[in-house]
Amino acid sequence: MALRVAGRELSRIGLGTNRLTNSANNIALIKEAIADGVQMVDTAHSYTGGQSEETIGAALSGATGDFIVATKGGIGGPGRGRPEVLRAEIEQSFKRLRTDRIALYYLHRVDPETPIEDSLGAIKEYRDGGSIEAIGVSETSVEQIERARKVVPIAAVQNHYNIEERKYDDVVDYCEREGIVFVPFFPLRVDVSRTVREVAGRHGVTPQQILLAWLLRRSPATLPIPGTLSLDHLKQNVDAASIQLTDSEYRALSETPSRR
Repeated sequence: MALRVAGRELSRIGLGTNRLTNSANNIALIKEAIADGVQMVDTAHSYTGGQSEETIGAALSGATGDFIVATKGGIGGPGRGRPEVLRAEIEQSFKRLRTDRIALYYLHRVDPETPIEDSLGAIKEYRDGGSIEAIGVSETSVEQIERARKVVPIAAVQNHYNIEERKYDDVVDYCEREGIVFVPFFPLRVDVSRTVREVAGRHGVTPQQILLAWLLRRSPATLPIPGTLSLDHLKQNVDAASIQLTDSEYRALSETPSRR
């Protein structure tokens, strides 16, 4: 399946920026990421106290090309998904990103005190007005995604998922069936097994690249967003998209004990 969000066909390795602070080096990193073929830069209102969005805004303001910046709002505890809170965070994100149009905006967490319908209704107002192009949800179950889709089309789901953390297997499969992009966060936060190291050795690549290759093979809907502040690691992550696991390697890797 082609991975399309906000009218753009995207390469399948993105960049997570939850540790990104506003510095000249990190501005250069974001620019280099786009030059190296990264087409999804993922951030959030909450990351590094707003510096992540500010850095991306400084790096990409006025830039054109086939890439998107995705951001999120509505995390931090009960009540953070109230419509008025989300509207305020969205307005701040526009300012920090130096834009009047956000390609993909996620509800960062479902608020236990606010119906998901109310939270998404506030984001939908911006989509209806044309300043948000596509909407996603994060850390959600299939049931929550189906509720969300009754409010607004859902373009992407971002959940914690990797070779060990597989409690959202059903969500991955649901997204594949429904044509929704599944964005695994913390794709590399695992204890690297001997099997992963052996497969990496056979391919002459790093274990982290094999972990990404497994996610890409797991479903054609997946678009992992490994976070890094290293240009070398960024290039390695992008190169992982070209690794072709054999059927036997994929099966062996899939036998890694999961945490579900």
